[in-house]
Amino acid sequence: MKNSRSNNLVLSTSPFLHTGATTPRIMGDVLIATVPLILAAVWIFGIGVLLVVSAAVAGAVGAEWIFSRSLKRSPLPDNSALLTGVLLGLILPPGFPLWMALLGGAVGIGLGKLIWGGLGQNVFNPALVGRAFLQASFPTAITTWNTPAEGIMQISPRIFSMPLLQAQADATTSATPLGLAKFSGEITAVFKLMFGNIGGSIGETSGVLIILGVVWLVARRACDWRLPVSTVAAVALFSSVIWLITGKENANPLFMIFSGGLLFGAVFMCTDPVTTPSTPRGAWIFGAGAGFLVVLIRLYGGLPEGVMYAILLMNAVTPYINQYTQPRQFGGAKK
Repeated sequence: MKNSRSNNLVLSTSPFLHTGATTPRIMGDVLIATVPLILAAVWIFGIGVLLVVSAAVAGAVGAEWIFSRSLKRSPLPDNSALLTGVLLGLILPPGFPLWMALLGGAVGIGLGKLIWGGLGQNVFNPALVGRAFLQASFPTAITTWNTPAEGIMQISPRIFSMPLLQAQADATTSATPLGLAKFSGEITAVFKLMFGNIGGSIGETSGVLIILGVVWLVARRACDWRLPVSTVAAVALFSSVIWLITGKENANPLFMIFSGGLLFGAVFMCTDPVTTPSTPRGAWIFGAGAGFLVVLIRLYGGLPEGVMYAILLMNAVTPYINQYTQPRQFGGAKK
C-alpha cells in the first residue's frame, strides 16, 4: 500500500532554523525608524525637507527602475532603493537643491549598488556613495546649512534652484555645531544637540530620536547592536583620551557623540548588513575602526565632519574583516 505521507518529504540544505527576518521586513523596520526623524525635521526646518527627501527617493527608485527595465526584469520589492533614497535625503542640508538630491539618489543606486551586481553584492553603502558624489561635485551647496525655520510652512528658496545655475540667496544659513567648534572654538550645549533645534543635516540633529530609532531596530532584530555600540564607544574612548591629554574642548566626549552625524551614521549606516561585517568579532572591529577615524578626521582633518569617510573606509576593509574573523568550524582544526 502506498504511503500517504511520501509526498510530504522535503529535502533541503542548511540552515534549517529561520528567524523569519526577510529583506523587505528589515528594510521596512529601518524605514519606520526614520519616520520620527522626518517629522522632527519638518518641525525644525519646515516642509521643504519633505521635498528634498522625496527628490533623493525619486532618483534612487528611478535609477533602479530604469536598470530593471533595461534588463527586462521586474525590480525586487525589497524596499532597498526606497531606503537608500530616504537615508540619503536625511543626510543632506535642509535647503539642498532638488535636482542635486535627485542626481545623488541616482548615483547612489547606480554606483553604490547596481554596478556591483545588485543587492547583497555592493561593497560600499549606497546612500554614502551618493553623498560622497555630491560632496565632491557640489561642495558649496552641501556645506550650506539652514537655521531652524520660523514656521512649518517655511521653504528655503535654494531648493528650487535650476540645474547648472547659481542657487538663490538664502538669508537663513548658519554653521553647524561641528563647524563652529572647529573654526570658531564655540561649543554648542549638549541639550541642544540632543533635541535638534540647531543647524545641520535633515535627520542628524536630534540625538534622542536617533537613540529611540536604534532601540526599535534592536528590539525588532533588524540590526546587530554591536555595530552602533562599538562605534559610539570608540568615539567616546578616543575623544576622552585626547580631551584629557590636550584639553581640547571640541574633543569633549559628549559633544563628539551628539554633534554632527555620528549617532545617525552609527545607527543607520554602520548597521547595513551588506557592507558591514557579519561576524560578532568583526562587528566590534568595524565599529572601533569607524569611531577612531571619525575622531581623527574631525580633530585633525581639514573637514569638521568625518563620519561619511570613516564608514566608507571601513566598508572597504569589511571583506578582509569577515575573512579573518570567521569562527572555527565545529570539530575543525585551528588555522
